[in-house]
Amino acid sequence: MATDWKTVALTCGLICLCFVAVPIRFDKPSSQSNLSLFKSYVHRFNKTYNATEFEVRYAKFQETLRFIDELNGDRTSNDSARYGLTEFSDMSREEFLDRKLQKHLHKRLHSHNRHHSNKNESSTINHIKKRSVDGLPDVVDWRTKGVVGAVRNQKTCGACWAFSTVGTIESMAAMKTGTVEVLSVQEIIDCAGYGNLGCNGGDTCSLLYWLKQNNIAIEPEKQYPLNWKTNACALKGPETGVRIASYTCSSLVGREDIMVSMLANHGPIIVAVNALTWQHYLGGVIQFHCDGSLDHINHAVQIVGYDRTAAIPHYIVRNSWGTAFGDNGYLYLAMNSNMCGVGTEVASLDVLL
Repeated sequence: MATDWKTVALTCGLICLCFVAVPIRFDKPSSQSNLSLFKSYVHRFNKTYNATEFEVRYAKFQETLRFIDELNGDRTSNDSARYGLTEFSDMSREEFLDRKLQKHLHKRLHSHNRHHSNKNESSTINHIKKRSVDGLPDVVDWRTKGVVGAVRNQKTCGACWAFSTVGTIESMAAMKTGTVEVLSVQEIIDCAGYGNLGCNGGDTCSLLYWLKQNNIAIEPEKQYPLNWKTNACALKGPETGVRIASYTCSSLVGREDIMVSMLANHGPIIVAVNALTWQHYLGGVIQFHCDGSLDHINHAVQIVGYDRTAAIPHYIVRNSWGTAFGDNGYLYLAMNSNMCGVGTEVASLDVLL
């Protein structure tokens, strides 16, 4: 069985956009077979290159094949993460970091004023943080409660910090109203202050502080549509929408029991992570190849649940790279090991309608 784990996942010679894959062994193919595979990849993902760029992308693609083989080499079971060809597989890791992630997010985490969050913690959230995990359900999935919206796609806009925060605000509002209303991520991209830079990056905790301190309401998206660019702020007030009542923002490295309690007793949460190896993720639970140190944090996502009964206990993560990514836009992170830095910066919130 072990020999099946060193694979590159292919469907019809290549992974399809929905990332449903049939594993086929990759074992030092010839340059000609790599070239044929690359041509199929270009067709499948509708890539367009001139002659010079074709050669550059082909070279990066061959590096990707070797790296995918390395990633799959450490799989411990069929539940472990699977890696293969994705729309990002013609990029180098450095290019993926520059284009899709926040290369300098860790510096923001070093510098932002975390002490402000403590002033805004509600007694409810404080109580939740102190609860034991004993007696909590083994499985929590807020999607089944109808309070998690559709997976969004940030495209080339580096506003994961806005998508993950607004998504969590939508969920907390839906828990009060019974319906998920899509709120304006674009409002946050255009208007958020306190060092946030729209599509050029930001931080969830400084965003929550800005929203709370300035009593900002997030409007429905239909009133402030998404265009994936950083524009001049178009808020005209008085604003109608959802406001932050209170929030927490904490480092919970080594205290994932608190994260579990938050998820079970309060609702979805926002976390900062290292998503570099997610470039080639197809599905399964990520256990390896995902450095959790602060200096490698580069992305923000929403966690909508967990499963402690699974063969590999894991968090359920809602990403913002569209439904073609991973498992219909979701991925799974192993619990209790600060996998991908999941405990580095954890935020929860309450809302006012």
